[in-house]
Amino acid sequence: MMLLIDAGNTRVKWALAAPGAPLGQWIASGAATHADMPQLELAWCEASAINRIDSILIANVAGNALRVQLEYVLRRCIGDVTPEWFASLPALAGVTNGYRNPAQLGCDRFAAAIAGHALAPGVPVVVVNCGTATTIDAVTADGVFLGGMILPGLGLMASSLARNTAQLPQIAQDGKLPDGFADNTDDAILSGILAAQSGAIEHACAAHRGAACIISGGAAPYIAPMLKVPYRSVENIVLTGLHASKEHASC
Repeated sequence: MMLLIDAGNTRVKWALAAPGAPLGQWIASGAATHADMPQLELAWCEASAINRIDSILIANVAGNALRVQLEYVLRRCIGDVTPEWFASLPALAGVTNGYRNPAQLGCDRFAAAIAGHALAPGVPVVVVNCGTATTIDAVTADGVFLGGMILPGLGLMASSLARNTAQLPQIAQDGKLPDGFADNTDDAILSGILAAQSGAIEHACAAHRGAACIISGGAAPYIAPMLKVPYRSVENIVLTGLHASKEHASC
């Protein structure tokens, strides 16, 4: 049994997968903010008691302090299983890393690219992950990671306007958009940040001709309906990429 962990800048997502299970098919899964680590400890201890966990794979983009915290909690819950820390490599699981410096590519983006290629084999793909930051990456039909874009996520865009302007309010990212142009400030901000996010995704799809668009992440449900290109929604695309890499390594 494998425990897959995506430690992002805001939340820690996890899933428990059986060997040979289809991608994204979890026995159990969950998520918690960094402040809710006790919640994760309870969930992982319960999962370990019910299912023998013999491997752990972690993608961590949130820094060393969270890594130390995760190691401590996992040691308490699972014991002597040493975690494997996922890293961006020149090539893995059918994906060739085309970054100028392959190690510089965020491991979450590399995992998402692996997932995108595995979920849409034989076709070019644009992989979008809408979290604290929004990442938009292109992979060719034969698995070459071309690179991509990083922009502030939906929440960061909204909070940046509220923090750095004198008269603009903090808005909720899950508000209902009006038809046409906004006639009040809150709706104008929401319209603007959603248009910026969806426009960047559409730009990437236009540049990567014939690409399938796969979108994931906590803000995806707000951004995806704005898209004017076909898309596929996938939950936890980084976890799916970790799962694909583990299955590839076992072949």
